[in-house]
Amino acid sequence: MTRTASATPPAPVTAVSVVGLDAAGAPPHPALAPVLATAGLVVGAARHLAAVPVPAGADTIALGPLAPALRRLAEAVDAGVPAVVLASGDPGLFGIVRRLRAAGLPLRVVPAVSSVAAAFARAGLPWDGAAVVTAHGRDPRPALNACRALPLVAVLTAPGAGAAELGAGLIGWSRRLLVAEHLGTAAERIRAVTPEQAVAGTWADPHVLLSLADPVPARSAPADAVPAGSTSPPAGPAWSADAPPDRGTAGMRADNQPAAAPAGGWALPEDRYAHRDSMITKSEVRALVVARLRPRLGRLIWDIGAGSGSVGIECALLGAAVLAVEQDADAGATIRANAAAHAVHVRLISGRAPAALAGLPEPDAVFVGGGGVDVLTAVAARQPERVVLTLAALDRVAPSVGLLRAAGYTVEGSQLSAARLADLPGGSIRLAATNPVVVLTGERQ
Repeated sequence: MTRTASATPPAPVTAVSVVGLDAAGAPPHPALAPVLATAGLVVGAARHLAAVPVPAGADTIALGPLAPALRRLAEAVDAGVPAVVLASGDPGLFGIVRRLRAAGLPLRVVPAVSSVAAAFARAGLPWDGAAVVTAHGRDPRPALNACRALPLVAVLTAPGAGAAELGAGLIGWSRRLLVAEHLGTAAERIRAVTPEQAVAGTWADPHVLLSLADPVPARSAPADAVPAGSTSPPAGPAWSADAPPDRGTAGMRADNQPAAAPAGGWALPEDRYAHRDSMITKSEVRALVVARLRPRLGRLIWDIGAGSGSVGIECALLGAAVLAVEQDADAGATIRANAAAHAVHVRLISGRAPAALAGLPEPDAVFVGGGGVDVLTAVAARQPERVVLTLAALDRVAPSVGLLRAAGYTVEGSQLSAARLADLPGGSIRLAATNPVVVLTGERQ
């Protein structure tokens, strides 16, 4: 009888324990003490290592560059040495968990209250409808554009991309900022400032910035909602009791999806917008224009010659920040009314392009719905990623294509000719043609 050798079960893999230290100042999680007691390697920022009882025999790595720590952690896992990584708050929220997972390390994660949750709690604000973005270790413009676009945004900041820099980019937008510094420590401070005041301030790194669109809930908070030593929010109107039906408190979407596709759709019929003399981009054309602009959270769209504002408003419904440029005062009032009716934030620039474009923040994409060659020349000089324009006059197509190509853009275009159903007497139906429109899209090479 032949005996088969029994397979030796593999040794259990020693997971790295990632433990968050509470940003709200609460004691460490009970799970920290036992994992620290057996740890042979403890990794964390210097302030984290100083805040916990590291065993005398354990090696420590104070985080600076992450690569050496990842290498040592991998060696510890291979050797079966228990390792602990200390992090701030919830390490799965824009934290170290992503990098550790990318390095292939087995993890056991014990989160604590994140700095974002702590900041909202200190301010006495709900945040189930907030967008959470980061400016840490990446281009801060998408975070800034999220603050421009949405009514409630939390930003994890970084040196050089904090309250001062974000505040500078929010001047001209109706925003109040709450800056939370040293959360969970004796030096904790929460300050409510305008964007202009944020630029002039000095801020401790790292801090959390909350960007709130007016109205501000200043009078609704109890007197003790802001900790001692903090600056109370400036006086301002209470939360609006007249929020649009698709929105919750302070303009937040009722479905808790601040940057999701709009529940009511897009390429909406013209009768969903106030406009005059049919001065509105038709829905069939608007559908293609918005698709070509590629609006999303983190992008800034210019809508030049905005008219009714329909293109910019639909970009805002899809999460983009929008600047609408319009020289006609009556049209400007219509844009404001339409933006309010659709519960989005569109910043109106009253003036004639191209002069009105000077000094505006750099766009990711531009829709040119009005103006001549001089406007298109000024837009191309700013080198946005994409330029989309609509033309009714065929004699303007070739010069526009040539101008964009000379500026380094590849250009594609199409003519849209739509025929809509229309009723006839007696119950018959006919097709009523709309005016054909050429849509050009320039993409920067």
